[in-house]
Amino acid sequence: MEVYLVGGAVRDKLLDYPVHERDWVVVGGTPEILTAQGYRPVGKDFPVFLHPQSNEEYALARTERKSGRGYQGFQFCTDPDITLEEDLSRRDLTINAMAMDGNDNLIDPYGGQRDLQQRVLRHVSPAFAEDPLRVLRVARFAARYAHLGFTVAPETLTLMTNITHSGELQYLSAERVWMETERALAERSSRTYIDVLRQCGALKALFPEVDALFGVPQRADYHPEIDTGLHVLMALDQAAILSNDPVVHFAVLVHDLGKAITPAEVLPRHIGHEASGVKLVNQLCDRMRVPNRFRELAVAVTRHHLNCHKAPHLKAATTLRLLQEIGALRDPVKLSCFVQCCEADARGRLGFEQQPYTPGEWLRRACDAVREVSAGEFLQQGLSGKQLGQAIEKRRLAILNNLREPCHR
Repeated sequence: MEVYLVGGAVRDKLLDYPVHERDWVVVGGTPEILTAQGYRPVGKDFPVFLHPQSNEEYALARTERKSGRGYQGFQFCTDPDITLEEDLSRRDLTINAMAMDGNDNLIDPYGGQRDLQQRVLRHVSPAFAEDPLRVLRVARFAARYAHLGFTVAPETLTLMTNITHSGELQYLSAERVWMETERALAERSSRTYIDVLRQCGALKALFPEVDALFGVPQRADYHPEIDTGLHVLMALDQAAILSNDPVVHFAVLVHDLGKAITPAEVLPRHIGHEASGVKLVNQLCDRMRVPNRFRELAVAVTRHHLNCHKAPHLKAATTLRLLQEIGALRDPVKLSCFVQCCEADARGRLGFEQQPYTPGEWLRRACDAVREVSAGEFLQQGLSGKQLGQAIEKRRLAILNNLREPCHR
C-alpha cells in the first residue's frame, strides 16, 4: 500500500500559496486494510477514510464512469490494482492532477507543473465535460488565482461552453451551485468568477438576473462606463479592496438587478430600480436557497444604496428610518457592511475608483451619535411605553437635524 499527497495541497505548495488542508490517495489499499489500521470511513459515494491521528482525508485510488445526469451521475471503481496515474486522470485540471510521495518527489503525468508556470487552467482530459460542476470549479479557481495572472485555456473554455449548451447545468442542485458561488465570492477576485461564467454562457443559465445587466445602458454623467454589467464588475473589484466578506460581495453583485427590467422607453434613466430590484433579489435567493445573512444585506443594499449616497442631505426622519431598516442601531457590523457595499457601488465607476466616500463616513458618525441616546434619562423622568419611545425618537431626530448638511442644488 502506497500513500500520496494529492490535489490542492501539491498545487499550492508549488505556488508557495497557503495550504489549508491536505488530501491523500491510497494506492493498493482496501477498506479492510485501512479499517484495521484505525482509519474511520466517512465517504458515501466512494471510500474515504479519516486518519486516526491527523483526521486528514485518505481516499482509495479510483476510476469513474459516467452513468447518469449531473455531477452525481458516476459509478466508481476502487480496485487495489488502480494506479496513481489512473486516479489522477479523472481530475478536473492539470494543476490539480499532481501528487507527491513521502520523499516530496513530484508525480506529474499530465503537465500540471508546466501549466502552473504558464499560469494556465487547463483540463486533464475530455472526461472533464462529463461533470457540469467543473464549470463552476474552474470559474472559482480563476477567481482565486486571477491576481497571479492565471487564465482559462481556450480549449477548456470551449468544453465549459459545450457543457452549458448541453443542458447539464440544470441537473446541478441549487445547494451545490450556491456552495461553489459562496466560495468564489470569498476569493481574491470574485468578479473573475462572474466573468468566466459569462464567457461560457453559464451565467445566463444559472444567474439570468445578473446576466441580463450586461448591455443595459446608464446615464453617462453618473456612469461613464455606461454598461450596467460592467459597472457591477467594477463594483466587485472595489468590494474586494474594501472587504473579504462574501456577504458583502454578494450584495454588491445583485444591488442593481432592477436596472435589467427598466422599460426601454425611459433608458438610460432607472427611476425606481431599487424597489424593482428587491423582488429580483428575493427571486434569486429563493431559487438558489441563499442563506438569510446574504439575503438580508443584499435586500438592504438594493433598497437603500441611493439613500446612502445622499445620506448627509436626507431629512432626519428618513435617515433614522434608514438606520432602523438596515439594522444599524442593533448591530454596528450591519452598518459597516452596508456602507462598504455602497462605497463599492460609488467607486465602481469609470474615473471614480479613487474618490473618497464621504457619505459613508457621515452615516457612521450619525449612527454613533444616535446610538448614544439611551432610555435611562427618560425612565428617570417617569416615561414608559409609547411616551418613552416617542421621547427617544424625538432626541434622535434632533441629533440628526443638527448633523444634517444642507442640500445645494
